[in-house]
Amino acid sequence: MNTRSLARTLARKAMATLIVALCLVSAAHAAPKKIPSLYMGYIFTTHHTPLMVAADKGEALKECGAYLAPMVPKQKYKLMAADGTPLAVINFIVSKNGSETSTLFAMNRLDLGLASSTAFMSGIDKGTKVKMLCPLHVDGLSMVFPKGSTISGYDEVAAAIKASRRPFKIGYHSPTSAPRIVFEGALSKAGFTTTGNPNDIDADILMVDLKSTANLIPALVSGQVDCWVGPAPHPAVAAFREVGHVALNSRDLPPKGQWTDFPCCALGASDSLIKSHPAVVQAMTDLMAASATWCNAEKEETARISAKWIGVPAKAVEKSSIIYTTDPTENWLKGEEVFLAMLNRMNKFRGVLKGEDLKTATPLLYDFSFVKK
Repeated sequence: MNTRSLARTLARKAMATLIVALCLVSAAHAAPKKIPSLYMGYIFTTHHTPLMVAADKGEALKECGAYLAPMVPKQKYKLMAADGTPLAVINFIVSKNGSETSTLFAMNRLDLGLASSTAFMSGIDKGTKVKMLCPLHVDGLSMVFPKGSTISGYDEVAAAIKASRRPFKIGYHSPTSAPRIVFEGALSKAGFTTTGNPNDIDADILMVDLKSTANLIPALVSGQVDCWVGPAPHPAVAAFREVGHVALNSRDLPPKGQWTDFPCCALGASDSLIKSHPAVVQAMTDLMAASATWCNAEKEETARISAKWIGVPAKAVEKSSIIYTTDPTENWLKGEEVFLAMLNRMNKFRGVLKGEDLKTATPLLYDFSFVKK
């Protein structure tokens, strides 16, 4: 091969190599960036309405910087940036209660979740690597007696407990639920002795684990319990269906004023997600904040959306006293401190939170950087 032919051959090979390289670069730029597929737990309760509203309203909330685009309604969504860039696929997982949510986090089957702060505390105490990012709401806890009961207010509840010849049976839906911890803690603080042992006949109150919110109304109708404590909308639904009577709201427990605007549910994320995908965590936190604000402003439509989503009458939830908020205010933190102290006093902790106060427990429990950006 002469010099000229050799030069042409080399030039062709160089050109071919350049074309291949350019194609590879072009393909790399054209290929969509892989986004994480995540799992988010929540419960069929109006306490978690901001997530339902965010899914229902979609792009209407994108001014906050993110929104949910449906893939499979009520099951699978794309978390989108306001400019339409996909950030993650979010798979919704329905839990029976906060204890189950905490267990799923411990099993690494959830990346995000909504549950009572007491459920998160219980999981973190056992070593679950999760942080609470922000509150989701305050209030929304009530004590319900059977239809026909005229008991109303704390004094009459206390009188009924004292008059009972056997331990007064109070049902709850989850061991780590806020309703159980709030009411049992307040009653214990007021001087009543409580137990979970049905053979303990000397206690004033027998706390009965009903396992799920689905069992609250049946337990009341059958007489399995004298009353139960539960989250909205279940007390309102019991009253609407005329099978129960709301006798006491958590804000009316003694001492007066301590339980007003009290914490309940929070948004949490696994430590690994916070570390690996902070932009996703930020987007979801921003979306919950925007949705919470919208829920407070549009109560009638909020009730319609949540009632349709969880399958309860809208009229049973539209007068809800729940206040949705993602702001960890000083008052909210005081409530969290009460929770921590109550759980310690009730010997519910065996791990990292045992004996801890809020100051020392804060780094273990919370990451507020996404709401205080």
